[in-house]
Amino acid sequence: MPESVIRVIDAYVYKKLGDGIQFLLLKRAKTKIYEHLWQGVAGKIELEEKAWESAIRELKEETGLNPLKIFVADHVSRFYEVYGDRINLIPVFGIEVSDLPVKLSKEHSEFEWLSYNDALNRLVWRGQKMGLTVVHDMTTKEDDRMRWSEIKIEENI
Repeated sequence: MPESVIRVIDAYVYKKLGDGIQFLLLKRAKTKIYEHLWQGVAGKIELEEKAWESAIRELKEETGLNPLKIFVADHVSRFYEVYGDRINLIPVFGIEVSDLPVKLSKEHSEFEWLSYNDALNRLVWRGQKMGLTVVHDMTTKEDDRMRWSEIKIEENI
């Protein structure tokens, strides 16, 4: 029987502009599995690390950026992986950053700042699209989800 595991995170990074927000997408390097796939910040949860801590660490490692704000998205992605016969549950986070230069790691070959619609069209997997959509909705709609979902960085790092 398949095992359910939580071993990776997804984070959708955005910056606020005068007329809205833009999302950062990263293109996986040719040397990585799923080469040339566009994605948000993603990565494995390390031993003794909380999922949100992984999101911040991966943000810094993959982009050189620091978070201004991080919140838990109202969505958990999932997929079945034949290798290991497991169902992966992926916590999703939204991370706001300032408009500083992106410094890519070797895991990615390109990056782009895109509008929500352009980012949505660039992503391939349904879970990615849902994660991006929830982060977009939570950053643009006036509801209480953000109040309950924000992680206070200064208190936790």
